[in-house]
Amino acid sequence: MQNALPLLSSALAALTLSGCATTNQPTPLPNGRNVALGQAAFADGPIIQPVAVLEDSRCPVGTLCVWAGRVRVKMLWLRPTGEKKPFEVTLGERSQIADGSLLLESVLPAKRADSVIAPADYRFSMRFDGGF
Repeated sequence: MQNALPLLSSALAALTLSGCATTNQPTPLPNGRNVALGQAAFADGPIIQPVAVLEDSRCPVGTLCVWAGRVRVKMLWLRPTGEKKPFEVTLGERSQIADGSLLLESVLPAKRADSVIAPADYRFSMRFDGGF
């Protein structure tokens, strides 16, 4: 029994210290609403992170356009294994991911003819449909 005490103490210390481990990743937002570039969020299942606006050719507010334009965003799917799988979404279109699809529902702020949107000002709302 005395030989087991040091072993038990070592195991207890290891378990206690393992709870102190931290990661550099902040906790994801609880849902896919109002997500900024660089923020991770639970999108009704998978954890998604928008990382770059690839295109924002939306028609500016108060302007008459022949084409409404589109927004394309580079995203990362943050897998439970730690893998970061890149993919692209387009506003209003479904993108296959995991066992379902992700819909980029909205992009804010609205585009204006007299100003440029700074990357830090973008906010995205997305929804995942699928799963078991």
